[in-house]
Amino acid sequence: MVTRNQLGLAIDVPFVTTTCRSYRPPSWPPPRDWACVEDAEGNVVSLWGDPIWRLYPWARKPLCLNFGDGPSLPNTTGIDSDNAHLLRLMVTWRVWGPRGVKSVSSLKNNFFTPVRAIVALCSSEGILASDLMRFPAVRAKIPEVIAASSFERLVAELQRVLDAREELGFIILDRSGLTQLVAAKQEQDPEQTEYIPPRIWTYQVERLRECLSDYAAHREKVEECFQFCVQAYAKNYGTLRAALTSKSSSARGPFQNRGGRAGVKSGCEFHGAFFHTAAKFGIVDLLRRWVGEPVEGNRRKGISLFSAYLSLVQHAGLAYVLNFSLMRYEEGRGLRADCLSHEEDEVLGKIPILCGATTKTDPDSDARWPTTPSIEVAIGAVTSVSRLRMRCAEENPFANPSAEDITNPYLFHRSFEPWVARKALKPYSIMPSSMSYRDFIADFPRLFEPASLVITEEDLRIARSVTATLNSEMFQVGKIWPLAWHQLRRTGAVNMQASGIVSDSTVQFLMKHLTRAQSLYYGRGSSKLSYNDEVRTLLVNAQYEVMGRELADIFSDRFVSPHGDDYKKKMVLDSVGLQDVSILSQEDAKHFEAAARKGTIFYRTTPLGGCMSNGQCDGDCIESIADCAGGDGGPFCKHVLFDRERAKQNANRLEHITLLITSTPLGAPRLRALEQEKRGLENYFAFINKG
Repeated sequence: MVTRNQLGLAIDVPFVTTTCRSYRPPSWPPPRDWACVEDAEGNVVSLWGDPIWRLYPWARKPLCLNFGDGPSLPNTTGIDSDNAHLLRLMVTWRVWGPRGVKSVSSLKNNFFTPVRAIVALCSSEGILASDLMRFPAVRAKIPEVIAASSFERLVAELQRVLDAREELGFIILDRSGLTQLVAAKQEQDPEQTEYIPPRIWTYQVERLRECLSDYAAHREKVEECFQFCVQAYAKNYGTLRAALTSKSSSARGPFQNRGGRAGVKSGCEFHGAFFHTAAKFGIVDLLRRWVGEPVEGNRRKGISLFSAYLSLVQHAGLAYVLNFSLMRYEEGRGLRADCLSHEEDEVLGKIPILCGATTKTDPDSDARWPTTPSIEVAIGAVTSVSRLRMRCAEENPFANPSAEDITNPYLFHRSFEPWVARKALKPYSIMPSSMSYRDFIADFPRLFEPASLVITEEDLRIARSVTATLNSEMFQVGKIWPLAWHQLRRTGAVNMQASGIVSDSTVQFLMKHLTRAQSLYYGRGSSKLSYNDEVRTLLVNAQYEVMGRELADIFSDRFVSPHGDDYKKKMVLDSVGLQDVSILSQEDAKHFEAAARKGTIFYRTTPLGGCMSNGQCDGDCIESIADCAGGDGGPFCKHVLFDRERAKQNANRLEHITLLITSTPLGAPRLRALEQEKRGLENYFAFINKG
């Protein structure tokens, strides 16, 4: 028998306390009129017996669980009432039972979606899910309705249902049924997230930064214009609150042409078309450049264009953050105004850190992401926009932000201005719906030039070298690269682990702070910073993937050993325990990756190319290459490999060092080190240019 003390909400919802109705069911099973979901004010959002549970107060975004016994909805499979009741019981136990689920996303993705698919299958076959073990023909159809990627998690969740059979009063599958389900799992080819080719990655980063820098340059004018517009609406409606809550009135809109004595009786003031106000504050060219022409007399391209520009800045800021942090999209959207801090490192100096909450199964409310100093332009721009919009949100009773929200707003939120559509005014605690990167690009067509995103043969070659499972129909020469948020994570991880792929000097400039910090952190353990476990896993796996791919290229002309080609072959073959190079080809990246993971082969990227030493080096290979390339007058390192594809970066490095030498006083200790570095680079070029 289930007692009330066994039950309690495990999901961390700040406003749900032990005294709230929704904290635990009043009985087991719960009555259909139990208020299982409440908002922050204690209002009932969903009753236990409702066909749809609306969980937006918990998720802070639109999220529903549809049990299928309500009105028929598009793209949703109906479920009969008896099976829907079983599904409710299982979900209730998973949410309020012992060791309940910790996050709403985990509930929806790992439990509700796959378990509902099985219950819906039973409903369509005319049986109860609790009788599934009696119908092997129906059980055989489960692999048809469950994604192969969900099998392992589903089996674990169905085991929970089996363990709670006394409390629930039924099971879905017993142990033999679970064993059969595991055996029936359909194998699938693993699909990797696409790696964005360097040229396209560079272009989108440059345009995002240009947009954010442009805002920073006009920030004061934008803020003054916004405050003027808000005050104009407050004047014509009486108060800002009235402007935000009253029905929109064409007679009170301040940005229109009304001649004569218009406004004398009402006390309204009219400033003409918004074009004139934008011109007054010097932002017409800014709006024209990024969102369109604020045409005089055209209301559709009037002040609404101003809000569109502010939204563009926020989305561009989010995209920039994702490019340089390895955050997930939802994690980035959860950042607040105080998210950026700095930590002092004895080697790297001040390192910028983004602080926020992860969206993993076991949430961490204070996760950290080391990033690049260039992130400050993004955080500064979106912080400005979020504080402007908070001025309106805090005056709107529908938005009703908390005291914390007002002092420390979310960086990426919706519009709250008095001139936006009323349907956009939702509680501040509810985040706006997610937007894909492609939808963002479509909504703001002036941000990227489509021709610059068209895939070239070189783009495709690089993308395929990193992502073997690239979809050949979606990714073709001549098509536009379909950018996606999740691509930014993997691309960032790969670039950080192997910046040699990214030969463009602009990319090197954009990534130099980030790459150096990460390489030092993972290669030398010199930083005290830490990542959440998922980001660490992402980086470590990218490191081995890159290592395998570069090792597969070692036998090509790309890599040169100063000790000769025969020595190079022997050094690598000895590392992997092979005798003959003929059995290897550039398709053997997986072979080398596996060897690297086992620790039977050692390789790390350096400015010159690679190092295959598994022990301590006299030099560090990163800060200085003098020891590696004989710049100190000694012999070449026996483990060094020179990479011809790094010629452009090293030419820039040599030019920079030559300039430093000319400006360094004679006799200075620094001069000798610079001269050794120069000789090392000259030796590098002498060898890669042979033959």
